[in-house]
Amino acid sequence: MNWPSALNAFRAYLLLERSLSANTIEAYLNDVQKFVRYQEIERLEIPPLAVRPDDLAKFILWVNNLGLEASSQSRLISGLRAFYKFLLVEDLLDEDPTELLEGPRLRRKIPEVLSVHEIQAMLAAIDLSEPQGVRNRAIVETLYACGLRVSELVNLKITNLFLEAGFLKVVGKNDKERLVPIGAEAVKFLTMYLEHVRNRQDNIRPGQENFVFLNRRGRHLTRIMVFYIVKELAKKAGVTKNISPHTFRHSFATHLVEGGADLKAVQDMLGHESITTTEIYTHLDTEYLKETINLFHPRVRMAKESGNHSPSSGAEPQD
Repeated sequence: MNWPSALNAFRAYLLLERSLSANTIEAYLNDVQKFVRYQEIERLEIPPLAVRPDDLAKFILWVNNLGLEASSQSRLISGLRAFYKFLLVEDLLDEDPTELLEGPRLRRKIPEVLSVHEIQAMLAAIDLSEPQGVRNRAIVETLYACGLRVSELVNLKITNLFLEAGFLKVVGKNDKERLVPIGAEAVKFLTMYLEHVRNRQDNIRPGQENFVFLNRRGRHLTRIMVFYIVKELAKKAGVTKNISPHTFRHSFATHLVEGGADLKAVQDMLGHESITTTEIYTHLDTEYLKETINLFHPRVRMAKESGNHSPSSGAEPQD
């Protein structure tokens, strides 16, 4: 088996067996093709089934020396692992050469989160006397109430709204559907938009009739437009954090975890395949707890008032 035939078979496997999106398939193929390109540059000729762990380790060292970021290196390793898992599934290999392949240690980036006060300020900054203001209030309420990705929001369908029951049906990554609860405030403003703005829009373009959120020209909103709406609202409300529509998703999850919500329930609502992805919000909760200690613990406050910021100065001997 040569590389072109192996990559073609891998593409078919990802499409037919794993039902992945076109973008995800291309990402996996590009990862493996980088290894093929490396062989060409280094004048190597190692067929797919003859690759050994040392060959892959040298490749990762090579891209590391090129200055490739740690996150991109991890992405490459993920693609290679998927490729060799495919060869194992097809019984073309007996051993996985990526099994002991180590990638760089990644620091989990803590995402930006809005406080409840900041969200309330942004909501208050919306002019409900304008039709677009009613729509934008419904957008922000829905983003925060349901923790939706922006792609899920712009593709939300009227036929997937079950507002009387308090649920939305959302189509997430890889076309996976999930039911997400929606709170009373969000239902109120979403209903206001649907009844008083959306239902009165007479320029809806063919094929756009089932989308919930439309622009002035009768087409469903783009991700960029929602990004612009959120940025403008933050500016009006005096919120200086660097935020995006996704910030409401982070805020939704963080506020639930801080309030004591079960992590598995949060995972289900966010549509995460792995609970390890959701666990980032437990780290956010830890940061919140540290901030609370720094603000309210009497010993910390006394140290600040006395100008003593060193945790070791004046401390009692440790056991």
